[in-house]
Amino acid sequence: MQLELKRFNIPPGHKIFLEDVTWQEFESILEDLGEHRGSRVAYDSRVLEIMTPLPEHETSKLFITNFVEILLEELDIDFYPLGSTTFKNKDMLKGIEPDNCFYIQNEAAVRGKDRLDLSIDPPPDLALEIDVTSRTHQSIYAALRVCELWRFEQEKLQILVLREGRYVESEFSSIFPNLPLIEVVPRYLKQIKTAGRNSTMRAFRTWVREQITRA
Repeated sequence: MQLELKRFNIPPGHKIFLEDVTWQEFESILEDLGEHRGSRVAYDSRVLEIMTPLPEHETSKLFITNFVEILLEELDIDFYPLGSTTFKNKDMLKGIEPDNCFYIQNEAAVRGKDRLDLSIDPPPDLALEIDVTSRTHQSIYAALRVCELWRFEQEKLQILVLREGRYVESEFSSIFPNLPLIEVVPRYLKQIKTAGRNSTMRAFRTWVREQITRA
C-alpha cells in the first residue's frame, strides 16, 4: 500500500479513494504521508479518502480561524487549537482531519498534548470544514462526538450542533450563543478582499466587544 501510495500525485482540488484499507494500513499510510503535508484524509469503515485542498480553501480556513480566536479571546475563554490533527478511533474504524479544531470546554484535558487517541481523550469541542471542493464527513464527526461543526461553503457558514448523536443545523453556535455568526462571519470574510486582513480583523474585534457590552 505504501509503495502504491507514493506513486499518486493528487493535484489541488482533487481526491482519491482507496477501498478495503485495514486499520493497520491506515496507520501506515498516515506515517508514510507524514505530518507536514498539504493533503487531508478521512477514513470510514475501511474506505480512505485523500484530498488536496485548493489555495482558496486554505485562505478561508485561516481567516475563519482568526475570527474564532478573536471570539474566544474577547470572551476570555481558554482554548487549545490543534489544527488539522488526525482524530481517530480504532474501535469505530473512523478517522478524520478537520481543517482546524478547538478544544474549549475540554481544553484542560488536552493541554500540552501533540497526539490524541479518541478512545481515551475527549473529542474537540469545535471543528471547522471549508468545503471548496470536498464534502464534510458529518457521520465521522458525529461518531467521534465532536460537539459542534462549522461548514463554510459557497460563501455561506453553516453551524451544526450535535444532538442525540446527529447534527442539527442551528441559527446560533452553542459555544457563542446569541451572536449572529452565520450572517457576520461571511460578511467580514468578504470585507477582507477590499479592506485587507488587519483592518478587517480589527473591525471584527470591535464588533465582538460591542456585542459583549450589550449583553
